Amino acid sequence: MITSLPRRRFIQGSALVAALGAAAACSKGDSGGGGASADFSGTGPITWVQGKDNSDGKVQARIDVWNEQNPDETVELIELSSEADQQRQSLINNAQTQSDAYDVISVDNVWVAEFAANQWILELPMDELKNDDIIESVWNTGMYRDKLFAVPHATDAPIMYYRKDFLAEAGVEVPTTWDEVKAAIDAVRALPGHESIGGFGGQFAKYEGLTCCASEFIHTAGGSFYDDTSGDKPAVAINSSESVMGLQTLMDGFKDGYIPGAALEWKEEDGRNAFENGELLFYRQWPYQYANNLKALGEDKFGVAALPTINGKSFVPTLGGHNCGISPYSKNKATALKFVKWWISEESERYTLETQTLAPILGSLYEDPELLKQFPYLTTLRASLDAAKGRPKVVSYGDVTAAIQDAIYPAIQQQTTAEQSITDLEGTLKGVDN
Repeated sequence: MITSLPRRRFIQGSALVAALGAAAACSKGDSGGGGASADFSGTGPITWVQGKDNSDGKVQARIDVWNEQNPDETVELIELSSEADQQRQSLINNAQTQSDAYDVISVDNVWVAEFAANQWILELPMDELKNDDIIESVWNTGMYRDKLFAVPHATDAPIMYYRKDFLAEAGVEVPTTWDEVKAAIDAVRALPGHESIGGFGGQFAKYEGLTCCASEFIHTAGGSFYDDTSGDKPAVAINSSESVMGLQTLMDGFKDGYIPGAALEWKEEDGRNAFENGELLFYRQWPYQYANNLKALGEDKFGVAALPTINGKSFVPTLGGHNCGISPYSKNKATALKFVKWWISEESERYTLETQTLAPILGSLYEDPELLKQFPYLTTLRASLDAAKGRPKVVSYGDVTAAIQDAIYPAIQQQTTAEQSITDLEGTLKGVDN
């Protein structure tokens, strides 16, 4: 998502934390998706816990509306770190100490399986929260073993931002294929003053952004990290010619100079700054950047398009987003559930789109005439969401994403071959217990 909730590298906790987690899971019996029991009783003040709010107070302003309407069930905003790995650790620490300080928590969609399996979030009443307008792939991010543990409140899929002014100067149309992207880069670099402009950027630092970006090249080529049809214990499926081809395409982008070497250290904001400073022509980025670009550049200097096809295959974006979970140690679970319903309502979804350009979970908003006038990229974004694929839905996601980054980062630095990188990744993933 991104988003005002940035994507950052997820890591597993220390050996002590892991031991505590195992002990906590064992103490509650089987964690095979049954979930911690809850009667959703108790009303009164609660907390909403999320990563750092980078929206100039828009989240607090929305919570203020709730508090005015519900003076006996007020919500306090608790902001965690802007780094997702630190957010995750704070949420785990709170659960393992069985603290009631956190009531409703924002859970990155790749944490859902881990949090559900360890009973750090409650199974939610699906019949009270199911809404047919919620995009199906987005709804499914909150499911674990056919039960609902976290309902989405914001979704995400990347799109391609481009410098409209530079393409116009070079007389180039908006590219739709990877080869056309490279040709456009060459054309702009032929212009005086643009000889050293960066080409196609993304988030390739060794953190969660690398997992997202590398996954897209691998998935687009037809590869996959796991066999999604292999049941509750997904089988490792990364070692294929398709995965190698996808990674090789990414590696060639760096080797041939179409992806700037500086992107090896880029996270979301690094690339955005380069794009807005005129140092980058194309940028793979999350929808939240749209509002930033409007403010920094104005609508005449940038545009938004779908990510390019590669070798005739449609690009497969990575599905992002955040979900609402309820802590089993909340004292006011009835209020928590009531707040979740309000937080994912159409009114709230409109608010987050209009004030933070976060991707809404409701399909109808992507067809709303007024919203389309205000946010013309919604059609492109919806197509990206429909084509998107999630990251591995596994309990030990922290170990999995670390393994992906450890294998891929040396490859895009040209320190190993695509074949060796994929082989090494297969071996590591087979050693992860999911």
